[in-house]
Amino acid sequence: MPTAMSVHGVTAIFLACFSAGAMAQSAAANAGQGYPNKSIRWISPFAAGGGTDLTTRLVAQRIAEVVGQSIVIDNRIGASGNIGTEIAARAPADGYTLVTITASHPLSQAMSERLPFDLLRDFVHVAQMTTQPYILLVHPSINAHSVKELVALARAAPRTLHYGTAGVGTLQHVGGIMLAQMTGTELMHVPYKGGAPALVDLLGGRLQFFFGVPVSTIPLIKAGKLRSIAVTSLKRSTVLPELPTIAETGLAGYSVDNWYGIGAPAKTPRDVVARLNSAAVRALQVPELRERLRQDGADSVANSTAEFTAIVRGDLERWRKQVRAAGIKAE
Repeated sequence: MPTAMSVHGVTAIFLACFSAGAMAQSAAANAGQGYPNKSIRWISPFAAGGGTDLTTRLVAQRIAEVVGQSIVIDNRIGASGNIGTEIAARAPADGYTLVTITASHPLSQAMSERLPFDLLRDFVHVAQMTTQPYILLVHPSINAHSVKELVALARAAPRTLHYGTAGVGTLQHVGGIMLAQMTGTELMHVPYKGGAPALVDLLGGRLQFFFGVPVSTIPLIKAGKLRSIAVTSLKRSTVLPELPTIAETGLAGYSVDNWYGIGAPAKTPRDVVARLNSAAVRALQVPELRERLRQDGADSVANSTAEFTAIVRGDLERWRKQVRAAGIKAE
């Protein structure tokens, strides 16, 4: 018969296992020490030149200065930002892959629970960068200087006004659906792979109106290339205070708020997440960056990971209720 293992042998194995587990926990707990020691990839899931991408690059440059390592922006576009976001969800959880999460992401998940990722399960929400409204813009050839005049045109000629968006299931898309539903009009949605190409077609007169992000459209408004008639937020913009909110024009309850934040794969070590959050907060508190973002129509936020997670969870709940109530479905 085999000889029974001695008590000393069992004890030795237990101690070895305990020691290995303790070492692993210690390594995870200290993962943030010395981080980062190489360049960081930051996935921007929307087209280069759009509002999301421009803000990402501005903030990434400042964070790179804080952490002392380069940050490489990797544009992975398509499926309303979901392609790049899925790539980030599946990336190694080591702090060397980040992704820009926007207010469109909770909406996209609310419209389709079959996405290949879950915002709450698959990501840690490092920090919210900004909050900003969309600006309702029309091409100068369109005889509309207010929301009421735009709606009047849509009623007079149904299905002739086309608006572009960064894709199906984005806030711009639902902003158009809400505008059509609340005014009883038929508006034509034209999805693009990002906001930048849609903006190009608006400038070329191939689209009649567009919900633009301030960072990429304020210069065009000031140059007279586009006409701004309202903002989508409940409160007026601090940069364009003369613009009414859509809710003020008689569409009470209309509200589409936009924000940008930083995400990382869910199992990223806590110390690394804390290091990233600290760097983001420091970067977003730099007066020059705050002023640059304000000029671009955005307010710097720089909140905690827990606060940003609460924002994401709250938006998921809000959009699930609104999508069900309005019968909105992804195309």
